[in-house]
Amino acid sequence: MPVPEDWTLRPTSVYGITKRDQEELCLVLGGAYGLEAVALRFLNTYGPRQALGNPYTGVAAIFAARLLSGRRPLVFEDGRQIRDLVHVSDVVRAVVAAMDSPGAAGHAINVGTGRQTRILDLAAEIGAALASDLEPELTGEFRAGDIRHCVADTGRARELLGVEASVRLSDGLPELAEWVAGQTVEERGDQALADLRARNLVG
Repeated sequence: MPVPEDWTLRPTSVYGITKRDQEELCLVLGGAYGLEAVALRFLNTYGPRQALGNPYTGVAAIFAARLLSGRRPLVFEDGRQIRDLVHVSDVVRAVVAAMDSPGAAGHAINVGTGRQTRILDLAAEIGAALASDLEPELTGEFRAGDIRHCVADTGRARELLGVEASVRLSDGLPELAEWVAGQTVEERGDQALADLRARNLVG
């Protein structure tokens, strides 16, 4: 089910708590000092010029970096968890629209597509886009604080910003793959996973 902005926030990780608190601080300060503050909630953003050496960047870039390094993409749980992947160009359009939309002030607004993508399917599609025959590796492990499914309700973005995501995953992933193929990648996923295990944040 697509998640609207007015659902009660119950973060289950330090990461989630910090995002919630930063959003609330932004909107409260905006209201208190007469600033047109808007909180944009970006879903899983992907696209060219994403940080490939950062093992905590977006899942699409992480999978692409693994494949370019000759390693299988690591998929947590059973791979059936669902995410909403939004292209960076659609995110930029939403940011620009937010700056030009006074009616958006004081609101939190989802920036996503409203479309579901299984993580296992995403790994396979990126592999196909990079012409790689490496199969995803299901770890069966769970990361602390991870949510099972997350897809945006994009109605508020249409209403207040007048924007809607236009880049389909079938078009955006080949573009990402073409850009990634020309990059030098220092893949750090194995080290990141080892760090998570050492801190008992995955298992």
